[in-house]
Amino acid sequence: MTTPQTTASTSGPAIRVQGVEKSFGELHVLRGVDLDVAPGSIFALLGSNGAGKTTLVRILSTLLKADAGTATVHGYDVAAKPGDVRRSISLTGQFAAVDEVLTGRENLVLVAKLRHLPDAGAIADDLLARFSLTEAGDRRAGTYSGGMRRRLDIAMSLIGDPPIVFLDEPTTGLDPQARIDVWKTVKSLADNGTTVLLTTQYLDEAEQLADRIAILHRGTIIQNGTLDELKRLLPPAEVEYVEKQPSLEDVFLALVGTPANEDATGKESR
Repeated sequence: MTTPQTTASTSGPAIRVQGVEKSFGELHVLRGVDLDVAPGSIFALLGSNGAGKTTLVRILSTLLKADAGTATVHGYDVAAKPGDVRRSISLTGQFAAVDEVLTGRENLVLVAKLRHLPDAGAIADDLLARFSLTEAGDRRAGTYSGGMRRRLDIAMSLIGDPPIVFLDEPTTGLDPQARIDVWKTVKSLADNGTTVLLTTQYLDEAEQLADRIAILHRGTIIQNGTLDELKRLLPPAEVEYVEKQPSLEDVFLALVGTPANEDATGKESR
């Protein structure tokens, strides 16, 4: 697949969100979200369950329409040119969407053929190698560990080389080693020039991966910056002549005022 190109996509932000609002009945999920994501960066959208992270990703990936505001992805307006947006992105949800009856290689070949790409076998072999799955390529995906399934899922989403990837809580339910494996995969995406928008409720995940972090709370961005910029929001604590620098967790709790795993709205996450 040829990567879509526009002047806006090459000169401006990879993703731009301005004043986006979304409600479901009486529940106001997004209350005017603004953010820019630089090309080739990892941008973490950090928030508690129910903060509106998934709703924003669904709007950016054209699965939902915003009630107000504008958003562009790879230079395309998500409302006016949804087809161009879809050709520019890949979306990986909270649960791996692999066919467990097929082998890992067969999953990749199937997606490549569905996208009408030539030499589907070579594409599959290249991705298996890139994601350290070559030895497991001929095994049924149902025998894979959680981390392997997630890596296969991300590999499938990259067929066609989309310039922008949305990862919606990609390590949910994974054990610590599997999470580290996925982190390495995400870092490699950015190293190869892919723009990654990552949603997470895990503070360490944002701390490890993100070039910039936006904290989404009750439907609005309450802070947005690099890890160092966010840490500077709080003064260091002095203990026995030892200066303790604030962690991202300290910043998050000071801004949000609730534990990171608490549902900030009292509603089911959207």
